[in-house]
Amino acid sequence: MSHIITIANQKGGVGKTTTAVNLAAALAAKKAKVLLVDLDPQGNATMGCGIDKYEIKKSSCEVLLGEAQLSEATITTPEAGFDVLPANADLTAAEVGLMNTNMREKRLSLALAGAKSRYDYIFIDCPPSLNMLTLNALVAATGVLIPLQTEYYALEGLSSLLDTVQKIQSGPNPGLKIEGILRTMYDPRNNLAIQVSAQLISHFNKQLFTTIIPRNVRVAEAPSHGQPVLLYDKSSRGAGAYLALASEILRRHKKQT
Repeated sequence: MSHIITIANQKGGVGKTTTAVNLAAALAAKKAKVLLVDLDPQGNATMGCGIDKYEIKKSSCEVLLGEAQLSEATITTPEAGFDVLPANADLTAAEVGLMNTNMREKRLSLALAGAKSRYDYIFIDCPPSLNMLTLNALVAATGVLIPLQTEYYALEGLSSLLDTVQKIQSGPNPGLKIEGILRTMYDPRNNLAIQVSAQLISHFNKQLFTTIIPRNVRVAEAPSHGQPVLLYDKSSRGAGAYLALASEILRRHKKQT
């Protein structure tokens, strides 16, 4: 069974794309077959995998609009060991085009239907807003992974996203579940980070991943080299944290089978 995990947060700058790229690489390193779908017009996940978003011929835009098959637009990253459905600014046009399309919120779900047998994990990186692209990602997914920076406004943004997930569950995707809440960019020297983390444990204990992603300079540097941190610096704390997260996800899913 393929796990389709949307990585979403309506707040930007929380490590969403970083988590999408590095978790894909970490699971690929553990021999899982992985597809990363870039659904953000900024194309940061695409660039972070070493793919030039300005050079791609077909992308998630064409796939959503039915102008290309998923297999035609997918690019393999031999070093990282997983496949990527890339994105660039053209995806903004897709969002507009979808507004007048039949089954507009299910276009991604339909596109991924034939790929489920080929991949163990499909990760979808969303834009930092609730729009037609994010809606497509949530309708296509089996689970939602929520990266959360341990800062003052984190809980407020989380409540809004959980409300959105609940609406999707009661509407177009009843099988959608919360995969887990991931604490990112964590600095144990910061008292506020410790307090927010404690609040998260108090309110969302069972939904919280045990793994915490630390604030790490190697994780921040890796995208500028077009590499997941696992390739950029395998010995870094950031790489170790994403490998630990991959192991935690694999253990959770093994228990569910």
